[in-house]
Amino acid sequence: MLKYTKHNLSKLEEIFKELKVTIRYEKGNFQSGYCIVTGKNIVIINKFFEVEARINTLMEILEENKMQTEELSDENKEWLLKMKKSLLHTA
Repeated sequence: MLKYTKHNLSKLEEIFKELKVTIRYEKGNFQSGYCIVTGKNIVIINKFFEVEARINTLMEILEENKMQTEELSDENKEWLLKMKKSLLHTA
């Protein structure tokens, strides 16, 4: 089962860094809790989100935007696959 911990959030942030996508936590009027700056590889997430919401939002961004995760290191690919499976079981 997925654990919403700061460690898992850090691991997910590391994956975005490896994908060369900058994550910024800022306040704003985001309908979905986040904003993607097109062409700049920047994701802005509502800074008031707790760890669980941040993890869910980052996972949603990976899925909905078809990020090229096959280029990740083997370790990060494996971890991400476990996270996705865990999310499917909790849904």
